[in-house]
Amino acid sequence: MSTWDEPLGKGPLRGKTAKALAEKLDLHTLGDLLRYYPRRYDRRGELTDLARLQEGEQVTVQAKVLDAKRRTVPPRQGRRRMDLLEAVVTDGTGRLHLTFFNQGAYHQTRLTPGRLAMFSGRVSTFKGRRQLDHPQYELLDEDGHEEERARAYADEIIPVYPAVKGLDSTAIFRAVDVALGSVDDLPDPLPPQVRGGTGIADALRGIHRPESDRDIAVARRRLKWDEAFVLQAALARRRLRAGELPAVPRPGVEGGILDAFDAQLPFTLTEGQREVGDRLAERLDSSHPMHCLLQGDVGAGKTLVALRAMLRVVDSGGQAVLLAPTEVLAQQHHRSIGAMLGALGRAGQIDGAENATRVRLLTGSMGAAARREALLDAASGAAGIVVGTHALLQENVGFADLGLVVIDEQHRFGVEQRDALREKAADGRPHVLVMTATPIPRTVAMTVYGDLDVVTLTQLPAGRSPVSTHVVPAREKPHFLARAWERIREEAGQGRQAFVVCPRIGDGGAGEENDEDAPLSVLEVAARLTGGPLADLKVEVLHGRMAPDDKDAVMRRFAEGVTDVVVSTTVIEVGVDVPNATVMVVMDADRFGVSQLHQLRGRVGRGKLPGLCLLVTDAEEGSPARERLDVVASTTDGFRLSQEDLRMRREGDVLGDAQSGGSSLRLLTLLRDEKLIEEAREKAAEYVAGDPDLTAYPPLAEALEELLPEERAEYLDKG
Repeated sequence: MSTWDEPLGKGPLRGKTAKALAEKLDLHTLGDLLRYYPRRYDRRGELTDLARLQEGEQVTVQAKVLDAKRRTVPPRQGRRRMDLLEAVVTDGTGRLHLTFFNQGAYHQTRLTPGRLAMFSGRVSTFKGRRQLDHPQYELLDEDGHEEERARAYADEIIPVYPAVKGLDSTAIFRAVDVALGSVDDLPDPLPPQVRGGTGIADALRGIHRPESDRDIAVARRRLKWDEAFVLQAALARRRLRAGELPAVPRPGVEGGILDAFDAQLPFTLTEGQREVGDRLAERLDSSHPMHCLLQGDVGAGKTLVALRAMLRVVDSGGQAVLLAPTEVLAQQHHRSIGAMLGALGRAGQIDGAENATRVRLLTGSMGAAARREALLDAASGAAGIVVGTHALLQENVGFADLGLVVIDEQHRFGVEQRDALREKAADGRPHVLVMTATPIPRTVAMTVYGDLDVVTLTQLPAGRSPVSTHVVPAREKPHFLARAWERIREEAGQGRQAFVVCPRIGDGGAGEENDEDAPLSVLEVAARLTGGPLADLKVEVLHGRMAPDDKDAVMRRFAEGVTDVVVSTTVIEVGVDVPNATVMVVMDADRFGVSQLHQLRGRVGRGKLPGLCLLVTDAEEGSPARERLDVVASTTDGFRLSQEDLRMRREGDVLGDAQSGGSSLRLLTLLRDEKLIEEAREKAAEYVAGDPDLTAYPPLAEALEELLPEERAEYLDKG
């Protein structure tokens, strides 16, 4: 009985082949090799008379050998000596020259004059003669069935495998042939009730040695289904286990701080904000931990929704933490939450409301006195809301009753960091709300975030102004770039402000490039602007290697309108909210991804004034880089952009940071297989609910272990 994890070196593939597969392609087991699928399929070509051959055609001809001669080509210009066989064949309608490079002696013993064979290859012309270079061929016996066999040979589907130096597609083809001899002994990874009508052995034969296009289609469907079902079963088990953990319900109270906050809002919540708020309230009221992903387009009001959830927890006697990836963003969140709460966030102060709470900031750069005060308020429970960076994860940071963890931009944090914060809850696990400002395609939400309850804000609040986006081809049309600086001057002349974003800092720090192709830097661009087109404006720089107090001071001056232009790295990508900023210029915009550009663009047009985003690039028209920028300029719909981003980037590995090795998806594509993924999600949830430990069908448990080994599953469960 063969097994999926059977080492190749111990099976029929011994010695050099197994070693080459392991070293060059990272294929170690029978399952690895059988799941190394063809990249494409070729056909040898139409069976063709020699008289009708056209240059460039892929053909198969049936012909007799007239002559075959060997000769040696002497070495020259660094090329080794070559053993060459030149043959001439005919089918009675014309002649064709064949050339075989190396192994001339072997081919000469087979291609003897008078021998009938089929030859396949691409037609070329050399010195006026039609020829095939190093064609594939199969010898024929003249028994009256030559024509039938020749046509079958010409129509045969040839799988082409992704190859590497020293291990070509033909060698992989032969290795797979050997492995296919074991498929009937392999256990099917899926239980009969969910596998469909095609068995795993037939699917593997169909994908590797198809006899028709239908074989390929049927095999791909079954193998895609396997990938989708096993992945969704792993996610379903994680959802089930998470739902069994204990948590303290946070039902809120009538007439509490949340009601007071809602009553003082100077605007009406959107229908979407109310709906999402109600869903979060329902989950916070559970005795099992909420684990939600809150997604929405730029400016949809995610921070407001998260704040209302935090106030509900505070009303319930607990505390909430907001974890931000950078000090700039943490400080921004602290200021904006303080501003939104007003007197409700100033407990213990003269102007504080009667039922107020306290909002504390905790970052690594705080002075000793301020840090001690923040730590004391967190540990005593005086601070209902604590905003901070990774400094919150340190061992000496404690909480009286941590009820809710809000994580802004989850992808910026490692799993171990998130888990360290979650472990600070005294009784059970805290509820967790993950926010992302990058809209997620539905298929990605069902896979990457498949263990989370996804809630989405689709409405933008009233009052948000439109942002127009244009590509500025600086090399092709330098006057367009000059016009960009004029636009900033015009906006500044009306009391408005602008961002200029660059890919790097330019101070020669770690990771900085010094070659002439390096992208533009903050310091370089700021110097050019202050000494040139923006000489009479107040320009400041902002980047990640500045001292935290300096960064905060720059943002404060910009928010207060003292500074006209901030030249920055992507530290302003998310969360920064300056309604008076109306222009965003992104230098070397082709160095950024689609989602990142959309986030950067979201920093302008946040008030009642229309925004302008200019994407400066040297990328040539028609290039992939330029295509990305054209897509961003074509729409401000983040959900549409996320689909385009997925289309251009491919989905990579759906398990993200947890993946070690190659992609866990070989055939399944998140962009095209949404219906199949959704079906697999439903079936997997149903199956796992009936057999949570997967004891009824051990091969499925083994397939999950292969996808997600125990140590990797533990790593993911912490997230």
